[in-house]
Amino acid sequence: MIHLSPPRAGVRTLLSLAAAACLAAALPAQARVTRIVIDDTQPLANAAGQTIAYQQISGRAFGELDPRDPLNALIQDIELGKDADGKVRYVATFVLTRPVDMAQASPLMWHDVPNRGGPITIGVAERNFGDVGLASAWQGDNASTNAGTGTAIRPNMLVGGRHWLQVPIARHADGSAVTGDVFGRIVNRSGLGSQPLLVQTNPVPYRPATLDTTQARMVTRTGELQDGTALGEAVLPASDWAWASCSASNPFPGTPDPTQICVKGGFDPAKLYMVTFKAKDPYVLGVGFAAWRDVGHFFKTAAADDAGTPNPVAGRVMHSIARGNSQSGNYLRGWLHMGFNQAERGAQVHDGLWPIIAGRRIALNFRWAQPDGVLELYQAGSEGPQWWHKFPDHVRGLPPAGILDRCDATKTCPKVVEHFGSAEVWALKLTPEWVGTDAKNDIPLPANVRRYYIASSSHGGGGNGLAAFNASLPGQGLPTTGPNCPGNNFGTGLLPANPVPHVQTVNALRVHFRNWVMNGTLPPDSVYPTLNGKKGNGQPTPGRNVPDLVPANKAAMGFPTIPGLRPTVPEADFIMPVLDYDWGPDFNYTDASGVPSNAPPPVKQVIKMLVPRVDADGNELGGVPNVLTDAPLGTYLGWNITAGGARPFHQGQICNYVGGMVPFAKTKAERLATGDPRLSLEERYGSHDGYVAAVTRAAARAVARGFLLQADADALIAAAAASQVLR
Repeated sequence: MIHLSPPRAGVRTLLSLAAAACLAAALPAQARVTRIVIDDTQPLANAAGQTIAYQQISGRAFGELDPRDPLNALIQDIELGKDADGKVRYVATFVLTRPVDMAQASPLMWHDVPNRGGPITIGVAERNFGDVGLASAWQGDNASTNAGTGTAIRPNMLVGGRHWLQVPIARHADGSAVTGDVFGRIVNRSGLGSQPLLVQTNPVPYRPATLDTTQARMVTRTGELQDGTALGEAVLPASDWAWASCSASNPFPGTPDPTQICVKGGFDPAKLYMVTFKAKDPYVLGVGFAAWRDVGHFFKTAAADDAGTPNPVAGRVMHSIARGNSQSGNYLRGWLHMGFNQAERGAQVHDGLWPIIAGRRIALNFRWAQPDGVLELYQAGSEGPQWWHKFPDHVRGLPPAGILDRCDATKTCPKVVEHFGSAEVWALKLTPEWVGTDAKNDIPLPANVRRYYIASSSHGGGGNGLAAFNASLPGQGLPTTGPNCPGNNFGTGLLPANPVPHVQTVNALRVHFRNWVMNGTLPPDSVYPTLNGKKGNGQPTPGRNVPDLVPANKAAMGFPTIPGLRPTVPEADFIMPVLDYDWGPDFNYTDASGVPSNAPPPVKQVIKMLVPRVDADGNELGGVPNVLTDAPLGTYLGWNITAGGARPFHQGQICNYVGGMVPFAKTKAERLATGDPRLSLEERYGSHDGYVAAVTRAAARAVARGFLLQADADALIAAAAASQVLR
C-alpha cells in the first residue's frame, strides 16, 4: 500500500523555521549566479482540486563560469567563449511556482527541465503538497534563436513562448570565426516554395558561412532503411538549388536567405533532400549544463544574489528533485554523467533525479551539436554508456564506464527513479541501457536507482486512459485516423493511438519518490523485463522461466498473427536500432564531447536490439501492474506503422515513437470470421459486469503492489462501470 506523506504546510515549528532562515542567511551568495531579475509576478489560477493558492515568479538569472574550474573545464569550447576578463557568462530564464503564503510551503522543490524551451508548471498533486516548482533554461541553440536580449518576460509567455538561454559563440583567440561541416535534411515536402532545414520541428541552429552552393553538397534519396542504408542517392547540381526564399510568385532562384533552401522545379515529396555545408559560429552549448546546475543550486541554497535581491524561496527548500520528460529526461542523464550534480565548493545540487520516458543521454556537449534530435538517421545521443552501473561497451570497444561514474567519485549521486513505456524500446533505442551493446547481460542497477516499465504503452502514455474503456470495437471510442508520427515531418500512423495511460502509475511513483527523498522510505523494487526472466529485484517473475527480453522479431516475441495487421510485423528490421556512427578522430565517444568532423557520419555497425516477449494477445510481459493491460480490450503496441499519402518517404516503417492498438472482437463469431486468434471480449469477460469485475481485480493488484493510488483505482473502476464495454 502507498502511504501519502501529508502536505507540510504549517507543520514545521517556529524553531525549525528560524533555524532554516539563519542557515540561508549565513550562506554566501552563489558566485556563479551573480544576479537575478524578477520580471513578473502573477497569481496562478487554481486548478480543479487545488487547495493551496499559488503564484508564478518569472525572471532571468545572470551567471558566470570560470573555465579553469574542473567542473566547468569539460564543457566543449568553453575556452573559446570567454569574455575579456577570462569569465564565461550566460543569461537563463526561470519561472518559480510557489505558494502565495510561503508558510504553506513544503521543504521540497521540483527543478524541471523545459522540453525544447516549453514552459512548465508543477501539477495539482505537487501544489497540494505545498511543493515549490522551478523551471529554468538549458538550451542555447533554439528558443527564440538565443534571444537573451534582456526583454522582460511574462508567466508562461516567455520569449517566443519558450524559455531561452543566452550562451557565448565560440571564436578563436584572434576573434576569427570557428567553422565546420554541418548537415540538415528536408523530407516529405513538395511544391515550389522554399523549405527550412529542420531537426525534429526546430530549425537547424547553424547558418552557412557562404551562400555559394558550390561550397556545399546537396543529395537526394529515394529511401532510407532503418539500419542507415541510403537508397537511390543522387547529387543535386549546385546550379539546381539555392540558399534562398522562394514561392510560386517568387520562383527559383528566389531571394537570398541563409535559413531556407529553394530547389529548381520544386521539391519532390517522394525524395529526401540533405545538404552538407560549411557553417560558422557554433554555440558553446555545454554551458547549458552549468547554467541549469547553478540556477537550481541558487534557489535551493542562496539567501540573495550579489546585489542583495532576495531569493523568493530562501530558507524554505531543504530537498530537491530534478525532473525531465522525454528529451528533457535525456538531458538529465547527460547532465549527471558529466558531473553537474556537484556545485562549486563540492556541494550536491539535487537529492533526486527523475528522467521520465528517457533512455539515452542528450547530445549537447560537442561542437555543432543539435540537441533537438532524438532518433532519426544521423542524430547523436546513443554514444557512450547509457547505463548507470560501470560496465564495458563490448561491441563498440569502449572501456567500462557508467552514468554515475563522476558523481560516485565525488559522493554527489542522487536517488534516481526512471520509468519507460514500450515506445522507448521500439523507437527510442532503450534496451542497450538494460543489457549492454552486446545484449548478453542484465546490467545490475545500483542501490540508488529504481526502474519501472509500463508495458505495451506509447511515449508518455495515452492521457488518462479512461476513453480506452469504450474502445471495445472500432468506432467505439477509438479515433478513426492514426496519430501523427513525431519528428521532422515524418508522417501519420496507420493504427489508432495506444490509449494505455502512464498518469496513474506516475501519480504513485511521485508519492514514493517524495517519501524516498524526504523520509528515506524505500520505493517498490524495480520492475522491468530482463534476460534472466526475473523481475528487476532478482526475484522470478511468477509463472515465468524464460527470458522476458528477446530479439526484435515476430517469432522470438511470440507475437500473434492479427487480421488487418501486416503478418510479418514486427519484422526483424522493424525497430529503430542504435547506430554506431563514425564522428571522426576528434570525438570523445564515452562523453559524447569533442569536435565531429564527419557530416553526415558513416554508420560503422548496427547495435543489436531486444524487446519484451508478449503474451498470446500480443501484449508485453515484464512490466508493472496496469489496469488497462491486466484487463485488456485489445493488443496495445509500443509501435505504429507509418502511412503514405502526402508524406510517403517513411511509408511502411515504424512511426517514430507513438504506439497503436488493435481492439479485440466483441464476439467469438466475429473473431472467427476474420481469423483472429485472440479471444473476444465475450469469451474473456462474459458480460459488462464481468469486465468491471476484472478491472476491479486488476486495480486491487496494482494498489497492493504500490503502483496505483486508491483514489485512482476508484476512478478507473467507476470509468469501467460507466463504459460501453459489452453493454
